[in-house]
Amino acid sequence: MKGLLNHWFKKNETEPIQEAEETNQPSSQVEELKEDVRNSHEQWHHEVDALYSLLVNYYGSDKLVLKATRLEAIHLIQSDTIGERTAGLLKIILDDPTDRPLPSEEEIPQLLMEIEDHLAELIARRAVEDRLDKAVADKMQERHEDYVKEIKSQLLKENSGPDNAQTLKKLAHIEKMNLVKLASSVAEVLRPQAVEEIIGQEVPMQFLLAKLATPYPQHIIIYGPPGVGKTSAARVALEAVKKNVNSPFAESAPFVEVDGTTLRWDPRDVTNPLLGSVHDPIYQGAKRDLAETGIPEPKLGLVSDAHGGILFIDEIGEMDPVLLNKLLKVLEDKRVAFESAYYDPNDPQVPLYIKKLFEEGAPADFVLIGATTRDPRELNPALRSRCGEIYFNPLEPRDIQHIVSQAAQKLGANLEAKVPEVISEYVFEGRKANTILTDAYGLSRYRHPEQEVLVKAEEVYEVLRSARLTPYISHKAADRGETGKILGLGVHGFVGSVLELEAIVFPGREGKGTIRFNETAGSMARDAVFNATAVIRSLTGEDLKDYDVHVNVVGGGNIDGPSAGCATTLAIYSALKNIPLRQDIAVTGEISIQGRVRPVGGIAEKIFGAKQAGVKTVLIPKENQADVPSGLQGIQVIPIETFREALEHALF
Repeated sequence: MKGLLNHWFKKNETEPIQEAEETNQPSSQVEELKEDVRNSHEQWHHEVDALYSLLVNYYGSDKLVLKATRLEAIHLIQSDTIGERTAGLLKIILDDPTDRPLPSEEEIPQLLMEIEDHLAELIARRAVEDRLDKAVADKMQERHEDYVKEIKSQLLKENSGPDNAQTLKKLAHIEKMNLVKLASSVAEVLRPQAVEEIIGQEVPMQFLLAKLATPYPQHIIIYGPPGVGKTSAARVALEAVKKNVNSPFAESAPFVEVDGTTLRWDPRDVTNPLLGSVHDPIYQGAKRDLAETGIPEPKLGLVSDAHGGILFIDEIGEMDPVLLNKLLKVLEDKRVAFESAYYDPNDPQVPLYIKKLFEEGAPADFVLIGATTRDPRELNPALRSRCGEIYFNPLEPRDIQHIVSQAAQKLGANLEAKVPEVISEYVFEGRKANTILTDAYGLSRYRHPEQEVLVKAEEVYEVLRSARLTPYISHKAADRGETGKILGLGVHGFVGSVLELEAIVFPGREGKGTIRFNETAGSMARDAVFNATAVIRSLTGEDLKDYDVHVNVVGGGNIDGPSAGCATTLAIYSALKNIPLRQDIAVTGEISIQGRVRPVGGIAEKIFGAKQAGVKTVLIPKENQADVPSGLQGIQVIPIETFREALEHALF
């Protein structure tokens, strides 16, 4: 079209007609020129019509009429005059309502060219916009289809879930398994439920309650042999103090129990069931929504589970030392701090609870109760300094008998009169006593399923033989005297026991006698024999180098420490002088070369061990008098300072 306009513009000059008329050119030539002009006018009309057609296609007829009306150009585009129509085109193309003079014939070709350029630019822009709109629409349609698929998938998951026929079959199998239930375990049935059911620990239990039933409860370590009720005592103590008006424990205070021997942790703190850990999103099991956004999630540990209550750690002496030190830090701060290289405090996508845990830590305000069978000296001093210490007593035969009778009531069984006594001769642990009774109960049930259960002594003996058990008291006191024999006392794991020491003296070659002692007794016990020789020489003037002296610990037991020194000296003195010693008396204490009886450890346990063996009198160092348990009954405890005092009480 632009080429046609150029062609038209070159041919439609008015000067040639004027020149032909002025120069008297032939009329035929003038007519020819006029015909060309008429043709040019017709060409203008065609061009204007074509441009209007393009505008109609571009805007649409309705929009074009509205646009022309708004620009006050409707009368121009409906005119028959080429100038007015050209002016109407110009107003519409330029979107200009201004009234301007109508163009002259000389200006029309140039205006049509400009209009054509503007219209070509509009059409080109429209074409580009159409292509972009189509591309955008295609993308939107593609995204829309993906979004619809995702919504459908989500709805299917919500409505049908991840289950299929196979998983539903397994679910049905599990539900069927849940319908089959055996009776409760015997441990749950026999577990103490009240303070009164903790047998043999009246005094320690009183102190345990006193440390908890206060506005300022203490962390506690309970020492004692296995099976005496340390765990049960801690559990029932919490339930008891909840009812105390001075107790800080709420009715919902938790009791969290864990075994210190099973606590495993990663030094990098990737996993720590006790203190908690941070599950980093890249390789840990964080929630899916957090993993996708790269947000680490702190996982709370048992110390936070015990918040507001008691954390009970059995066998606390077996804990990893590094983990124990971390626990001590929590005891001080009452909070657990979390750290992670993935945590960004400025990330707006971090949930508020995660931000709070990282910035403030997790609450862990609890009372720690640890139980152990270890010697206090083996425990971490920092732990001991933070805790009150309570010592549970070894169980006496009468305590075992009480426990057996109490367990029989809970099982709904009758006992022969001898059954509690028989069991008490073979075990000193309440847990083991319950196990023997339960086995005998099951045996009676099996043999007489239709009858009321009566546990007989013969059934208990069958259980004992099956378990290969022997009476735990091998040395018993006697109301007689024996030469060169005395009962000493030892302790292992908070369990006291009676040691039978014997000595014999033979005349030897002068100055070349020998002293022989058990190789398994321990170096400190052998040293006590040499101290004994000095004491005996100072008392009798006899030099044991002139004799062959044999000292024996019956059973070959290892004596941990010098506590058998006084008993060994008594046995050698009795054999040397051929004077019998009482067999209903037990002796403990270190002997010095000056004949003094020095203090030793484990006095309470040794006294209980002596009681179980039927000993009537125990000789202890006077400096250990404060270690004697209060309220002691059934045995006499005599403190001594020198070996001479021991002789006065021990000679038959």
